[in-house]
Amino acid sequence: MAGTDRTLRVDLHSDRKGAAWDLLLYVPTVVALASIAAKCWYGDDRTLAYILSFLASFFFLAGANRVLKTRLMLLPSAPIGVDVDAETIALRKRDGSTLDLVKDQRLFTDYSGRSFGISGLDRAGQRLQFVLHRGQFADAASYASLQDAIRRLDKRATAAARK
Repeated sequence: MAGTDRTLRVDLHSDRKGAAWDLLLYVPTVVALASIAAKCWYGDDRTLAYILSFLASFFFLAGANRVLKTRLMLLPSAPIGVDVDAETIALRKRDGSTLDLVKDQRLFTDYSGRSFGISGLDRAGQRLQFVLHRGQFADAASYASLQDAIRRLDKRATAAARK
C-alpha cells in the first residue's frame, strides 16, 4: 500500500486459501448435480435432467470465474490493483489496462467482513462491478483503508445526488 498526492494505491495478491475453500464448495456441488442429472436422464425424468444439467453448468461457470478471476487473478480481466483518488476508482487489470470508475461509485460489504464489492460507472457510462476478498490484501490495514477511501467517495456521491 502506498499513497501519493492523496491517492491510495493498493496491490492485490492471489488468494490461494480462498481458492481452496471455493473449490471445496463448487466441485462437490457440480459433481452432485451432474450425477443426479445423469441418473434422471437414464431414468424417465428428462425434464429434471435438463434442469439439473443447466444448474451444474451454471455452478461450474460461476465457480470457475470466481476461482480463476477473483481468487487466483489468472484471467486478463482480473483486477490486480486498485487506486483511489478524490473522484475516481482506478482498477489495474492483469492485461495491463486500467479501468476507471468515475461516477456513482458504491461499496457493498458482506456481513462476515471477508469480502466487499465495488460498483460504478466507467467513462463510457457502463455499470461495472468487482468483488475483492480479504485474502487478496497484504494486511488488514490495506483492506480497511481501501474500504474507507471508497466509502468517502460513496458518501460524496450520495450527498451530490441529494442536491
